[in-house]
Amino acid sequence: MSRIDPARARNRRDLALWAAWSMTAAVTVAVAAWGFHVLLDVPRELLPWAFAGLLTVPVAGAAPLSLRVRRQATAVFGATVVVCGVLLMVLGVYVVVVVGLGDDVDGSEHGVLGLSMVAGLVSVLLAGPVRARLRELVRGLAGPRRRPARAALETFGTRMSRAVPMDELLLQLTETLRSTIGPLGAEVWTGSDGVLDRSVSVPERSRARITLNEAELAAVGSARVSGNAWAEVWLPQVLAGQPAGSAVRVAPVSHLGKLLGLLVVARPLDGTAFTDDDDRALTELARQVGLALHNVSLDTALQASLAELRERNAELQASRARIVAAADASRREIERNLHDGAQQHLVAMAVKVGLLARMAGDDPASVQPLLQELREDVQATVTELRELAHGIYPPLLRDDGLEAALRNAASRAALPTTVQVEVERRFSSEVEAAVYFCCLEAMQNAAKYAGDGASVRVTVGLEQATLVFEVSDDGVGFDAAAGVNGHGFVNMRDRVGALGGTLSVSSAPGRGSVVRGEVRDTSPDRVASATE
Repeated sequence: MSRIDPARARNRRDLALWAAWSMTAAVTVAVAAWGFHVLLDVPRELLPWAFAGLLTVPVAGAAPLSLRVRRQATAVFGATVVVCGVLLMVLGVYVVVVVGLGDDVDGSEHGVLGLSMVAGLVSVLLAGPVRARLRELVRGLAGPRRRPARAALETFGTRMSRAVPMDELLLQLTETLRSTIGPLGAEVWTGSDGVLDRSVSVPERSRARITLNEAELAAVGSARVSGNAWAEVWLPQVLAGQPAGSAVRVAPVSHLGKLLGLLVVARPLDGTAFTDDDDRALTELARQVGLALHNVSLDTALQASLAELRERNAELQASRARIVAAADASRREIERNLHDGAQQHLVAMAVKVGLLARMAGDDPASVQPLLQELREDVQATVTELRELAHGIYPPLLRDDGLEAALRNAASRAALPTTVQVEVERRFSSEVEAAVYFCCLEAMQNAAKYAGDGASVRVTVGLEQATLVFEVSDDGVGFDAAAGVNGHGFVNMRDRVGALGGTLSVSSAPGRGSVVRGEVRDTSPDRVASATE
């Protein structure tokens, strides 16, 4: 189905109105001439005056030649209908009252004067209603009356206060813009970072996208309400979707210097021109739409932050549960090691001391070998207690720092291990303990899974006040996508996560593995005390 050109339809309507104006004027002149002839017997020659109204025909034919005059067809025709209608009403009343009732009175001047006064009074009483009725008739012939531009602003503000969803709010805004400012159509474009999409349009048009470079983004974002010439230079995509023969106004939607969208309205090029009131209404609407879009983006960011916070909270709860379980397991292991290890050695030593006391009196020569065994048992007990203490919190870490503790752990590692610590200052005990035990866990994992002949390298450094550690090996490697949820990796992730740090694992079969962690020290006062 072909689309009717709005400009051509407007021209046809204006021509029809000028023709109707000429006919109305001609008929009114002819009827008025007849009325005066009946009432006052003037003019005596009725026919020439009856055809005098035809002089309006060439005027009506010449008026469309001027665009400015042609556009006044509605106003001229409306005023003519009202004036001619009131005039004919008055003549009709006088003819009915004076002529129709004059036969029932004598022909004296007093009788005629009385009838004239009655006719005048009736005309005055009917003038107001007739004028109002004629104006309503003219408005109906001229089409629906366009609402003022400020109505769009007032309507949008009211709907914003009712918390209408943004999609519905933009659709209602577009419909209001079309009924007030842009009868040919209205559009709302939204987006950010120079990428704008046609979100809503009335009448509905296909989706479209505009991508602006830095220069275009700066020019559009700082522009005021502009027309066709400006849009041809900076936003030709907007004009491409408009009807032929339309005048366009584009209002950039910005907030805090950031371009968030566009308001686009269109009118017939030969119709009523855009006014300063229209531009002011579009400017204020663009400001309010920018504020609304900014609030929506803040709400979206807030919802994303809340979702992330809920996820972090769930992770924190799970981490705390694992930490409690790990602490309980560690206590049970310490109790078991003390009961089955050091305690048994001490019991055995107590028995041997008792034997020594009895043997010293009976066979002094046999005391020497037993004392040697007792000495070895004491050394084994001391070694086991030292290992147990290292597992709880190594004294070297507390006294001498990360480098000494890590080098000591490397000397006892199952695989050849090198340590490089490029940190000169101390950190808080929590941070140093987290880094130490994570490195120790990674070294133990390498000893279990890297394979024979592998070597391990431990590095610790400082990057912008963040302590960074890395444990790498050149072993057989593993599939990192499937193997990072083991008990050891979970322990390491919980340790650094409790301090707000991060831990990553990278590996592939045949390419070794790398465990990297970052922990930021948030306790400068404790750092200072650790260095003293």
